[in-house]
Amino acid sequence: MARKPRVQFEGAIYHVINRGNYRCDIFESAGAAQAFEQCLFEACAQAGWELHAYAIMRNHYHLALETPRANLVEGMHWLQSTFATRFNRFRDERGHLFQSRYQAILVEPGLHLARVVNYIHLNPVRAGIVRQEQLAQFRWGSYRRFVRDDRPLFLVCENWLRELGGLQDNPDGWRQYQEHLNWLSADLDEQRRQAFDAMSQGWAIGGDTWRKALAKEYVTTVTPSVLRGAETIELKEAVWAQALAQLLEAEKKTKADLKADSLAAEWKISLAMKLRETTTATNAWIAEALVMGKASSLSVYMSRQRAHKIKK
Repeated sequence: MARKPRVQFEGAIYHVINRGNYRCDIFESAGAAQAFEQCLFEACAQAGWELHAYAIMRNHYHLALETPRANLVEGMHWLQSTFATRFNRFRDERGHLFQSRYQAILVEPGLHLARVVNYIHLNPVRAGIVRQEQLAQFRWGSYRRFVRDDRPLFLVCENWLRELGGLQDNPDGWRQYQEHLNWLSADLDEQRRQAFDAMSQGWAIGGDTWRKALAKEYVTTVTPSVLRGAETIELKEAVWAQALAQLLEAEKKTKADLKADSLAAEWKISLAMKLRETTTATNAWIAEALVMGKASSLSVYMSRQRAHKIKK
């Protein structure tokens, strides 16, 4: 089965996650966590990445990283293979260290990136490893380095700090950021509103307009056969939406016309049949997009249209 390609472009931002094989605690020792942090820093320096946040947990890691040179795959291959080699050599072990391909979820710049950074920084608190007031004592994360001003040049914060009420990279700004995390950590409703539970799922984190625009661009480089799973439905729908837009333009019709005309308008049934013939769009999607009622009604309309053509 073909693997789903990575989306790479200059300036892309990702929430990258991976777990130890069989969810084992590969970072249970300070030495292992420090070794991974060192590999991460080397990868950032070599690949020219900008690292917005990271957290190394007992059995997994989170990264919010930006790739100015569109080289996520190359850099991640070096990072994980180099760490695995060093880890196995030290332990005198063999085999896969991580459970599968890493997740690389695209992130919209701006406020959505800031929320991903907050999610990563609060991961040790949410996992019960440290209390919120002790977060700066968690050794294997970017929050400690930011507040203690102990960071490499590629560990950056200006853009996402600005999104959180214009905070600055100075002692007062970090005091305000600490207060922001204190509030967010205690407000579970706000965490749900910011979709914390979905931060490690899907293929992209961002607003609807940005996601749809990105999906339309992405599907032009991917064959339909590799678009599998629930997380790629948005990509498929982008293809269907493009096809519908082209059909509407050819018919000199608009979305307003779809809403204004009847559910069973002949021209709408014709468009539905063309979409079924030229795309993998489902009846449910077509019925909603063409404002034709339920999927079952659409099936009836198309069946009648086919029967009518056969009689002719």
